Amino acid sequence: MNDARSTVTRVLLVDDDGLVRAGLRMILGGAPDIEVVGEAGNGEDALSAASESAPDVVLMDIRMPRMDGIAATERLVAEHGDDLRVIVLTTFDTDDMVVQAVRVGASGFLLKDTPPERLVAAVRAVADGEPILSPQVTASLMARISNGGDTSRPERARQRLAVLTEREHEVAVAVGQGLSNAQISQQLYMSVPTVKAHVSRLLTKLDAANRVQVAILVHDAQLS
Repeated sequence: MNDARSTVTRVLLVDDDGLVRAGLRMILGGAPDIEVVGEAGNGEDALSAASESAPDVVLMDIRMPRMDGIAATERLVAEHGDDLRVIVLTTFDTDDMVVQAVRVGASGFLLKDTPPERLVAAVRAVADGEPILSPQVTASLMARISNGGDTSRPERARQRLAVLTEREHEVAVAVGQGLSNAQISQQLYMSVPTVKAHVSRLLTKLDAANRVQVAILVHDAQLS
């Protein structure tokens, strides 16, 4: 992550509705450890704004003109890697485009009517590498993502997971269950810093952009 993350989480707001951006700015502006460093009204402008403002977290609307949130998320993840994380904003939690956004690297999603305190908490969590999908939502989302009729996916997923050590495999399964680092720490009897180290190695070994993609892989392997 950017050095600024040690003290302040830098956020970029991307939505084609100026009133929505104003509302988000007002909510996040009340948090002393969060700074809104830029805004964009479409996906194309988001790419430029991200390069200029170096945000830690991007709040990304899905449906926008010129370039939608899915294409913009894919580009941002590819260009900035772990220096930037994307939370997609949606009106409905059953939105098929949310599934697509998660596939291309979004760290999770929030409903646009999320209460202010939960929005702030989600930004902090994602900036720290935590998932923002509850176990219940994760299970539902993983099921929808896997509904493709590809019978070879479980075996391919197991082959990818085979590169992990036994302990890394246990952490991967816990991530697939939607658990936070603190919850994994309690479940597997290890310190939170150790959990973070294992998760970091998981992302590298599995060539995953974030924890959600690890969860998809675990679900594909039918381990969660």
